[in-house]
Amino acid sequence: MLYPKKCPLCHEVLKDRKQLLCGKCAEKLHPFSGALCMKCGKPVKLEEEYCPVCRVNGHYFTEGRSIFPYGEVWRQSLVRFKYYGCREYGDFYAKAMSIYGKKCLERWKPQLIVPVPLHPAKKRMRGFNQSAYLAEKLSIITGIPWDDSLVLKIRNTKSQKKLDAAQRRNNLRKAYEVTRELEGIPVLITDDVYTTGSTMDAMSMCLFEAGAQAVYFLTVCAGRQ
Repeated sequence: MLYPKKCPLCHEVLKDRKQLLCGKCAEKLHPFSGALCMKCGKPVKLEEEYCPVCRVNGHYFTEGRSIFPYGEVWRQSLVRFKYYGCREYGDFYAKAMSIYGKKCLERWKPQLIVPVPLHPAKKRMRGFNQSAYLAEKLSIITGIPWDDSLVLKIRNTKSQKKLDAAQRRNNLRKAYEVTRELEGIPVLITDDVYTTGSTMDAMSMCLFEAGAQAVYFLTVCAGRQ
């Protein structure tokens, strides 16, 4: 009664607490479809294999996918999830990732799920790591083990929100550290939003250096180029 379960998209109270999403919002879900970049998973023209960024700059990660296009509705939902205590929204995000990302997961066959880590200072301020929450829930659904101690953020960087692509790359340089060897296994990174790929690249570099066979990512949303 004090903390009713709410729909993660319209934020109205759910009449059925077993549901993750209200009926009206379920009808409005529009996951990515059609032609997608073979590297990062962003939409491309029908005749294209790669988006402009992947075609020109490339990326360190092996491949990745995002489930929904990032817009105002998703921005509000993720802000409530990360900053205003609506952690149950993460249950819906992870379920959507498992459903709409199922074919990719079956093809990639990751043996370990790794969340994007937060610096301890930022984690204390926020109270939890949203990426780790997604990793744990996705692990429960898929049966793939997860580990939030494998990669640590050792440098407290600036927020990525207002930085351009080049600034984001420089901001994350030497920001992550892998705590053990991986012995040639494919790894899946989870996060809430994929934008320029700088975070995934910085994580991938560390994971490959530690012996990962391949590094994939799966996120809830992808921002514009």
